[in-house]
Amino acid sequence: MTLFELCQWLENTELGEAFLGSRYLYPFVEGIHLLGLALSVGLVLLTDLRLIGVYQRGVPVADILDQLRPWLVAGFILTFISGGLLFWPVAATLYESNIFRLKALLIVVAGINALLFEFRLGRRVAEWGQRETFPIGVRAAAWVSLSFWTTTIVLGRLYAYYPHF
Repeated sequence: MTLFELCQWLENTELGEAFLGSRYLYPFVEGIHLLGLALSVGLVLLTDLRLIGVYQRGVPVADILDQLRPWLVAGFILTFISGGLLFWPVAATLYESNIFRLKALLIVVAGINALLFEFRLGRRVAEWGQRETFPIGVRAAAWVSLSFWTTTIVLGRLYAYYPHF
């Protein structure tokens, strides 16, 4: 079974057909997805702005990371689950979209960036978090994060207007 055939199968399952047949289910899940995005990407924005040194300069980075991490993770889980549910009934259509493919690639790269930051730099915040200027790797990870998550959201909205691009 090819990936495209798997996407077609997803669309034709009971869940896929129930989503498309329901007047309220898809918009409800889309609303949940937007709330998850606001929570997760909004907090990523605040964290990244702190890491590049333009927001909350007087607040220790460790405090910001420790306080926001659980909410960030909760937002990403909510976004991931709701995004999967939104993908399900239109999987084959999205699979053929270059915009969606680029969006999916950016999500993967942004996720890898976040994991690398967390395990290489975030866990060692005591070493660099009190400095006046953070290490280049910290600032680079923040810029990559800001760029990729912003582009991902723009592509998600762009798909609504250019689904066959």
